[in-house]
Amino acid sequence: MWSKWGENMEKLTVLYEDNQIVVVLKPQNVPTMPDESKDEDMLTLVKEYVKEKYNKPGDAFIGLVHRLDRPTGGIMVFARNSKSAKRLSEQFATHDVEKIYYAVTSVPVKIKMQKLTNYLKKDEKENIVKVVPMSEKGAKKAELVYNVLESTDKNSLLEVKIMTGRSHQIRVQLANIGCSLAGDVKYGKQKGRTSYLGLWAGKLSFVHPTTKQRMTFLACPDLSVMPWKNFPDMEKFFTR
Repeated sequence: MWSKWGENMEKLTVLYEDNQIVVVLKPQNVPTMPDESKDEDMLTLVKEYVKEKYNKPGDAFIGLVHRLDRPTGGIMVFARNSKSAKRLSEQFATHDVEKIYYAVTSVPVKIKMQKLTNYLKKDEKENIVKVVPMSEKGAKKAELVYNVLESTDKNSLLEVKIMTGRSHQIRVQLANIGCSLAGDVKYGKQKGRTSYLGLWAGKLSFVHPTTKQRMTFLACPDLSVMPWKNFPDMEKFFTR
């Protein structure tokens, strides 16, 4: 593992790499790309990793083909050249990539499996995504299917598959049925600052841009921190 993470010296966990792609784990609360916070971000760190490891002169090319919200952690793939970036971006755009998220809700979920279909629209003024009528101008269809894996008396662990890639989709749609995510200040009942949002991109499956073979990656979140520590046996869901 290559280790560089600002003052914290956390590890950049590389799950796979070749001359076309780099697959890494994004820790929670780390930006995907540079933003106004000036905090270290995944795109910059992957560029630095490739540049240092392969002694590349100048700025190493790394293509950003998808994003995870800052509070969401999990698996990300980056392209190492423009051709691979284009092919991977096309897969994300046509929903040929399988993305499975794991979510911890702030309350037990009563319906064990359900497909949610809503229309979402971002309120730019409030910087929040809302469920709106289908007829409203700018409304975008959002679909997901969730399955309850385990529950306690306080919350549930869900496996969530999204069919669309809308901003804050999982957080908004689950909050809309009264099952907001643990640690969600924006869409849930959580107040003030929180360390970890109960949302993790745990499975990513796509076709390699040059070999054309389907690649599947699984990764469990850190079970030593909340809300994941409420489900200490969660790792079993990543060995299937």
